Amino acid sequence: MTRTAISSRRRLGLLREADFRRLCAATALGQLGDRIVFLALPLVAITALKADEFQVGLLTTMTTAGSLLVGLPAGAWVDRMRKRTVMIGTDLARALVLLTLPVAWWAQLLTIRWLYTVALVHGVLTVFFDVAHVSYLPHLVGRGNLMEGNAKLSAIRSVTSISGPGIAGPMVGWLGAPVTLLASSVGMALSGVLAAGITKRERKPAEPSRRPRLGREIKEGLAFVLRHAGLRAIILGDATFNLFLVMYQAMLLVFLEREIGLESFGIGIILSGMGCGALVGALVATRVSRWIGPGPVIWLAPLVTCPPTAVMAVARPGWSVCGAAVGLAALSLGGVVRVVAQSSFQQALAPDRLLGRVSATARFVSWGGIPLGGLLGGTLGSVFGAATTLTIGAAGMTLSAVPTFLSPIRAMRTVPQEEAGAAAVR
Repeated sequence: MTRTAISSRRRLGLLREADFRRLCAATALGQLGDRIVFLALPLVAITALKADEFQVGLLTTMTTAGSLLVGLPAGAWVDRMRKRTVMIGTDLARALVLLTLPVAWWAQLLTIRWLYTVALVHGVLTVFFDVAHVSYLPHLVGRGNLMEGNAKLSAIRSVTSISGPGIAGPMVGWLGAPVTLLASSVGMALSGVLAAGITKRERKPAEPSRRPRLGREIKEGLAFVLRHAGLRAIILGDATFNLFLVMYQAMLLVFLEREIGLESFGIGIILSGMGCGALVGALVATRVSRWIGPGPVIWLAPLVTCPPTAVMAVARPGWSVCGAAVGLAALSLGGVVRVVAQSSFQQALAPDRLLGRVSATARFVSWGGIPLGGLLGGTLGSVFGAATTLTIGAAGMTLSAVPTFLSPIRAMRTVPQEEAGAAAVR
């Protein structure tokens, strides 16, 4: 084999595996649909239903309430099933739920309550999908390839973060936000079909020696996460970051549409710029983690990349918005680098039988405050205005670096392996 061929094989890595390519394709289509939802769903409320700031914040809350409602039991249920089957089923179900929005719009039946209901159901299904997706990766690629697998999947998500708003913005302007959601439905349906084509089957979870009890299973996953100082610090930092991020995001579209005067195409361009930052983050995540270690990455990323998001609050119509958009791109870059390191840490640490519960527990704790973030964002936006809310959100996201900086993983140079590594971070 020539040196060029060897170099090419190294660059491709996991992409040489057909099943991983199918997972990547499914992830791309599902994430594309999700990115369109991220832009189009609030714009349905803002432009089509003329929702006020509090209603937009409440919609954000309904979108993310699934983590709080089913976050812990989702992990126990997913651990009882094949993860690939859960991914397929939830993708198809999400496609059907989203399809009701353009249908209701055409029938002139769409209301803000309908929008809330769809956001809640879609969010609950997304919890199950995400838990299964994170838990399935170690089965598909092996624990030794987790950093590479997470980085490549993050790169795909980043590309869709660029293309999704770029596609959704013109579609919203041309077809209207409700009809644009039809594209999201199609993307998620195709994602489910591609996931069904993955040939590698994970083993069916072993039947428990005694009748499974949901409470006992949830407690086991919760205990595993909470007894490890590294995992505790990660999820506390995530909880802080996500609370203020959602507060920030709840008012970002309102600020751009009503105070800057951008239309859907311009908003799509801003969000695509965030996707560019995320793509750069995905491309450098593995290299940065190897260079300074996954531990320092986890606390340095928010400390360095969150403060520039405050620039958006002082932006005015014109070129200053472009400068503020650079801060959003930096936020996305740092977020992806941090998440790749955190996900690899979490997946490597958890034994196979607890993957779903560890993932769901971490998600429940770190995402539990997201619904509150939507309400806080809407309330603060109504009282103080969108710009002040963006400033508060930027400050809070920066403070999310504190828990991990004060934890034993602050200087960790390598990702631990299952129980042995877990003991090292108590």
